[in-house]
Amino acid sequence: QVQVVESGGGLVQPGGSLRLSCAASTSRFSIYTMAWYRQAPGKQREWVATITYNGGTNYADSVKGRFTISRDNAKSTVYLQMSSLKPEDTAVYYCNTNLLQKWPWGQGTQVTVSS
Repeated sequence: QVQVVESGGGLVQPGGSLRLSCAASTSRFSIYTMAWYRQAPGKQREWVATITYNGGTNYADSVKGRFTISRDNAKSTVYLQMSSLKPEDTAVYYCNTNLLQKWPWGQGTQVTVSS
């Protein structure tokens, strides 16, 4: 089974930036549309952004203009550049495919936005 490992989270002040990474253990990474999701305490996991196999992107309204998703197929890695962070962005961030049958979820990476 494919495994994903997220990294790059941390504590940041409002208005700050972070870059998350997600490495997937598959040599066929380039064919998958990848997505970032997040789950805040007490809330359901929600979709954040998607990138297609050829680089097309889509974003949730709550992050549009502040977050940028990208990928490096040679490294089987997807990134999420987050800027102008807000306290409401605090969550555990996960990556996965956008397929209905997803890969096993990774541990995620915690992002905390607080002064």
